[in-house]
Amino acid sequence: MSAHRRRPRVVIAGMGDSGLLTALHLARGRSPVPLSRSGSRAAIDIVGISSKPGLLSGQELGTRIARPDVWSRDYWIGFDRFRGLDRVRTVHGTLVGLDTGQRRVEVVRSDCSTVAEPYDVLVISTGVRNGFWRQPTLQTAADIADDLRRTHARLRAATSIAVIGGGAAAISSAANVAAVWPNKNVHLYFPGSRALPGHHPRVWQQVRARLEGYGVELHPGHRARLPAGSGIDHIGTGPVQWSTGQPSAHADAVVWAVGAVRPNTEWLPADLLDEHGFVRVDDDLGVTGHERIFALGDVAATDPLRNSARNRADRLVAHNVRATLRGGHRRRYRPRQHRWGSVLGVQRDGLEIFTPDGRGFRLPAWSIDTVLQPWIVRRGIYRGVRDQEWEV
Repeated sequence: MSAHRRRPRVVIAGMGDSGLLTALHLARGRSPVPLSRSGSRAAIDIVGISSKPGLLSGQELGTRIARPDVWSRDYWIGFDRFRGLDRVRTVHGTLVGLDTGQRRVEVVRSDCSTVAEPYDVLVISTGVRNGFWRQPTLQTAADIADDLRRTHARLRAATSIAVIGGGAAAISSAANVAAVWPNKNVHLYFPGSRALPGHHPRVWQQVRARLEGYGVELHPGHRARLPAGSGIDHIGTGPVQWSTGQPSAHADAVVWAVGAVRPNTEWLPADLLDEHGFVRVDDDLGVTGHERIFALGDVAATDPLRNSARNRADRLVAHNVRATLRGGHRRRYRPRQHRWGSVLGVQRDGLEIFTPDGRGFRLPAWSIDTVLQPWIVRRGIYRGVRDQEWEV
C-alpha cells in the first residue's frame, strides 16, 4: 500500500476502564478520516496495549474482596469477549518507553521480546498503582484468578479486619466485608472527622448509616503511619500505628486503602509529567506541548480529583483524536467539583448511585442482572459482550 493510502494508527497505552472505552468509541463505525490533500480516506487502525489479557477494573473493591465470583462477572472481562474490539489489535505487554520524535512506544511482551509500536496519535491511559488491587504487573488470566482467590481466602480466615482509609475504596471494603461476614469484627479508620472527603457531604451522611447498620466500628481522626516499602500493597497483619497519637490497632487482617496512588508513568519522558509524575494535559486533554498525544483517567493531571475517568472523558478524547486526524474542532473537558457514582456497590436491596450534588437514587436489586448489566452496561456502554466467565 502506498504511503498516501496508509491508514492512520491510534495507539492506546493502557486498556483499563478509560482506555477500553476510548478504543470502543474509536472502533465504532471506523469513521473515515482524510489522509492527504487529494482526498484519500481510510479507516483508523487501533492498537491497545495492556499488561492484562482483559479489562481488570479498579472499581468496586469491596465486592472484589468479599464476593470475587460476583465481581468477576462484571469487572474482569477478556478482551476477546468485547465485540467492539474485534477489529482492534491488542498487545499483551509492559510499556517501557516512548519516542515522541519517531512517534512510537516500546513494549516488552510476555515472551520477553521488545517491539516498537508506531502511532499517528497516542492516547495515554495507564492509570495508577493503588494498594494491592491496582498494580501494573504483567499478568495472565491464571495469575489474576490466583490473586482474587488468595485475597478472599485471607479475609475469610480472619476474625478481625481493619480497613485503613477514608475514600470510596475503603468504605466499600468495610461495608461489603461486614455484609458478607456479619460475625467478623470490622473496623474502619479514617483521618478526618468524616470519610469520603471528595464527595458531597450528603453522601457520607447516608453511607455512614449503612456502615453502622452493618456493624462496622468507625474510628474518625486516625491517620496511619504507612508501613515501609511495599507494605500497603498487600493485606497486612498490623499492628497499625497512628501519627495522631492513638494506641496501636491490632487485627488479623489489615486492608490498606489509603489512596496513596502512584502514576504508572515510568515509561514516559519527564517533559510530559508534572512534579508528582502525572501527565500534564491542556483543557482538551491533549498532552501539553504534544499535538498528537492525549491522556485521560487517573494518570492525567486534569484537576485535583483527576476525575476524567469518572466523567466519561473517553468519549471526548475519541472525538478529539478524530478531530486531530481530520483537522476538526477539539472539545474541552470540564471537571466536576465532587466525585459521584456508586460507593458501596451492589447490596441486597440494590445499587445506590450518588449524583455530584450528593443526592442518591437506588436501582432495585432485581434490575441489576436483568437490565443494568446486560442492557445498559454490556450492550450500551461496552457495545456487546460475548458470554463467558472467568473461573475464580
